Amino acid sequence: MSEFMTPDQITARTSRALAAAVAAGRDLGLTVTDATVLYDVFSVVVHLAPSPVVVRVPTVLPPYADAGFQAARQRQELDVVGWLAEQGHPVIPPSPLVPRKPVRRDGFSMTFWQFVELDQSVEPDYVHNAGLVADLHAALRAYPGELPFLSTAEPRFVSEGLTALEGRPDLLDPADLDRARREWEVLEPVVSSRRGFEEAFPGIEFQPVHGDSPAANIVSARGGELYSDFELATLGPVEWDLAALGPDCEAAYNSAAERRGLRRLDDGVLRVVNAVGMSRAVACLALAPQLPMLVDALKPAVEQWRTMPFAGGLQG
Repeated sequence: MSEFMTPDQITARTSRALAAAVAAGRDLGLTVTDATVLYDVFSVVVHLAPSPVVVRVPTVLPPYADAGFQAARQRQELDVVGWLAEQGHPVIPPSPLVPRKPVRRDGFSMTFWQFVELDQSVEPDYVHNAGLVADLHAALRAYPGELPFLSTAEPRFVSEGLTALEGRPDLLDPADLDRARREWEVLEPVVSSRRGFEEAFPGIEFQPVHGDSPAANIVSARGGELYSDFELATLGPVEWDLAALGPDCEAAYNSAAERRGLRRLDDGVLRVVNAVGMSRAVACLALAPQLPMLVDALKPAVEQWRTMPFAGGLQG
């Protein structure tokens, strides 16, 4: 049984990530004298002050996320965001001071972004932001690069996570694990391939999407609102980006989408992507030994999941 990391071990991991970011930045010619950790959960995010550069260093990862896996996903993110920035769309762009590619240093794979002064006085307005997601989708439709189909669903992450939760009643009740595994048997074929999804939902079109709740990843800067954190950018149905936001956000998106000439959200697809999102949340408990806060942080999601229709209403 995997033991939980201690606070001292987590602090040491953060320190290693910080040191790697500083060393990598200096190797790239940046002046770094006052580096500061801005965020530390799944990634350690470091401002390489006084340089206007922020480094994101993923630290909490599934076992299969080796160097090649991380670098491929990071290159994809840099390509998508770099293209959006070049087209004049409001994003936090890759740093122009270093090459636009992932950097490997001391066992960490990291990406470099432009530092943006955020307006911390602005409270997130997810309904308003959901309307802005339609603008993002309109922009992403023209993205010329190739993206994998629904890689953000992370079928391997869910399957291996549920396996890792066997014999871990301290993380997930056996009855919940049984439901999760039966539910995933229904959902996995739908999101593991484009063909599987098209068989379940014929006629639903796909396009590049943000992949990680963009309404929650819109930040307020001094110059206006910016889209951020495209780590899970993928090809899929637009409903993926509205999962778990609720009817008010869905209505705001539909209204903005109609103005943009985009299609409205499909209720059946929404139910299923919500169910897949919950499967991912349950499987995420397998990462709790690396990040103990997940035990309490995911309790509300697990409690909500128990009340939801089995597999989003799909018949297994």
